[in-house]
Amino acid sequence: MADKKKTDIHLALIHYPVCNKVGETVTSSVTTLDVHDISRAAKTYAVDSFYVVTPLKTQRELVERLIEHWMTGYGAEYNPTRKEALLTTRVGNNLKETIKDIAKRYGETPTTVATGARQFPQSIGFSRLRGELERGGSFLLMFGTGWGLDNSILQGADYVLDPIDGIGGYNHLPVRSAIAIILDRLLSDR
Repeated sequence: MADKKKTDIHLALIHYPVCNKVGETVTSSVTTLDVHDISRAAKTYAVDSFYVVTPLKTQRELVERLIEHWMTGYGAEYNPTRKEALLTTRVGNNLKETIKDIAKRYGETPTTVATGARQFPQSIGFSRLRGELERGGSFLLMFGTGWGLDNSILQGADYVLDPIDGIGGYNHLPVRSAIAIILDRLLSDR
């Protein structure tokens, strides 16, 4: 992407409010593989920050311990590239606090972009969002765990990105795969 105006890209992996397979609003568990893999994808695409968002104190502590392990001592020595990938990974209690933190750190409230596997009336395509990113500003791409973001987040977002369409009728990508595909479609020069 051409550097016309500075664009800050942030990711939020949201664990509440999300849906379960029957559509109920729930809190999902943090998966440590998600933290590692999404941090690596974020670093690869020069994302400014990646937030793991969960209201559960024990889950936030788990992520903080994971980050600490790879940032200091043996973990940092054993795998320096993992340390580098985790430098911009943060833990948030909820979406509102995450947005406030980004605004405080970057001086601008981010434009929020919800993602999911379903089409919504207010959905926008990848090329349109890429154009918005090229104009500059701060953007928060929000990803849901479980069976996707709760409708309250989808309805409150500035944009809802079109779903990733595969080849067949099956459409239930792991969140870390979806994030990698979306980052590539939005930020790659190809």
